[in-house]
Amino acid sequence: MSIKLVEIKSVTKKFMGAKVLDSVTLDISNSDKIAMMGPNGAGKTTLVRSILGFYHIDSGSISVAGFNPAKDRVKVLDKVSFIPQLPPPIKLTISELLHFIHKSTSVDTSLIYNQALKLDLNLKNHQNKPFFKLSGGMKQKLLIAIALARRSKLLIFDEPTASLDPKAREYFYRLLQDIDYEYSAIYITHRAEELEGLVNRHIYMDLGKVVEDVVV
Repeated sequence: MSIKLVEIKSVTKKFMGAKVLDSVTLDISNSDKIAMMGPNGAGKTTLVRSILGFYHIDSGSISVAGFNPAKDRVKVLDKVSFIPQLPPPIKLTISELLHFIHKSTSVDTSLIYNQALKLDLNLKNHQNKPFFKLSGGMKQKLLIAIALARRSKLLIFDEPTASLDPKAREYFYRLLQDIDYEYSAIYITHRAEELEGLVNRHIYMDLGKVVEDVVV
C-alpha cells in the first residue's frame, strides 16, 4: 500500500473573483514522479504554491506529510525543495546565501558545491558575486544544486530547464537519475518528452481543474 505524501481535497482558490483552482482533488504517494502539464493559466503554479503554503486556499484542504501548509509552513518547507520558474532577486552573495542555507536547513555546503560542479558550475569562482547578478542559467543551476543537496522528500520544479542550455539540461537529467534515496517529485513542464523514464504519472491541468491523470 502506497503512503500518501500529499493529499489535496476539493481545493478552490480565487484571484480577483476568478477561480484559478476549481475543486482540485489529487493525491501524491511516496516515490511518485509527476510531469504536470497544461497551458499557461491552467492553475499549475497556483496549485504548487498552495502546497507550499505560499497561497492560502479558499476552500478544501491540503496536507503534506500530515501537515497543513498554511498553519505548519515551516514543517512543510523542511520536507520540500522548490525551484521556481523565475529565480528570486536575492541580494546576498553566493557565500552569504550558502551560509544562510546551511544555518536554516543544516545541509552541508560542500554537498551544494559538489552538485553545482556536476552541473558545470564552479561556485568557488563566484563566491563574492551577488546572486541576482548571476546569469539566468547560473541561478537555475545553483537553485537545483541546493534542492538536490537538501535530499528533500518532495522536489518541486517549475520549468526547471527553461534557463538551461542543452548541455546543462543533459547534466540535470543525469543528476535526477543518480538520486539515491526515496523521494517524490512534481515537474511543471512543457517538455514531457525530456522526462521520459524519470516520471510515472502525467497530470494535465486546464482551467483550474485536473483533466487527465494517467500512469505511464
